[in-house]
Amino acid sequence: MLKALIVGASGYAGAQLAYYLNRHPHIEIAGLTVSEKSLDAGKLISDFDLHPQLKGLVDLPLLATSDYSSIIKDIDIVFLATEHSVSHDIAPYFLERGCTVFDLSGAFRVNSASFYTEFYGFVHQHQTWLDNAVYGLAEWNDKQIKTAQLIAVPGCYPTASQLPLKPLLVDKLLDTTQWPVINAVSGVSGAGRKASLKNHFCEVSLHAYGLFTHRHQPEIASHLAQEVIFTPHLGSFKQGIHATITCRVNEGVTSEQILATLNKYYASKPLVRIYQKDWPALKSVIGLPYCDIGFVLKGRHLILISVEDNLLKGAAAQAVQCMNIRFGFDETTSLL
Repeated sequence: MLKALIVGASGYAGAQLAYYLNRHPHIEIAGLTVSEKSLDAGKLISDFDLHPQLKGLVDLPLLATSDYSSIIKDIDIVFLATEHSVSHDIAPYFLERGCTVFDLSGAFRVNSASFYTEFYGFVHQHQTWLDNAVYGLAEWNDKQIKTAQLIAVPGCYPTASQLPLKPLLVDKLLDTTQWPVINAVSGVSGAGRKASLKNHFCEVSLHAYGLFTHRHQPEIASHLAQEVIFTPHLGSFKQGIHATITCRVNEGVTSEQILATLNKYYASKPLVRIYQKDWPALKSVIGLPYCDIGFVLKGRHLILISVEDNLLKGAAAQAVQCMNIRFGFDETTSLL
């Protein structure tokens, strides 16, 4: 039995991690922590004002600490559901003590220190760990994940964007002189639990943000090796991501070729589902660990539709999927 610690457990992704790990036959939750200033300190994660869906399942207390020396003993796995700068600061502590770390923040996703200065606003101090981190896009990097100590779990937007595009780029079906245009809408849970007027449900109206400046654009472009135009939107719904991707295929590419390519890469991948005669909607994936993909081709103009639950395939479920791959468990253990 492997022992796992969740740091930042009071958030939406942290609660989902606790749920999945609690039902995992090979994992024991050794602790749930929050920051020292957290208002949730000392509460049970299943308390009514936190995550009551966990009542009777995960009734563990949230320990407020920045000193992990008393709880690090015998910990095998650490999940960091923390802010980017926090993950940056504390991941090396766990790594140096032999833990396998799954970081849900963006602190180790791109192997370039200058990337963090420009897009995250801090100077990255751990180039060695950046060099050794494996990007946890589970369907594509499973071989590297199997031997990694630090897995940087992709963001929710990058997962929904990359999974439909990557097969078509690898098989050279797309005209790469025309940048794919990704218009993606996320539910308000993507902004986390921290109260803000900007993500207050009654104040949210469908709107775009981060035009040409959002930090996920260079993450997507870096791992696709393809420039993209990425425009995120905030929608007035709780959770999920719906991405509409417009691109141009090479001369002579057919719908049959696109379908064959998607199936070639994903037929054996249990958490990606390809639609053949229709395209998916958010209701297909909310509460489930899937990314669903559909498409329509007209002439050389291709529209891809990609949907996922931003808290699951876009965060906690993909982290657990990576953990399963890393430790040799069935990929969907505890997820389905």
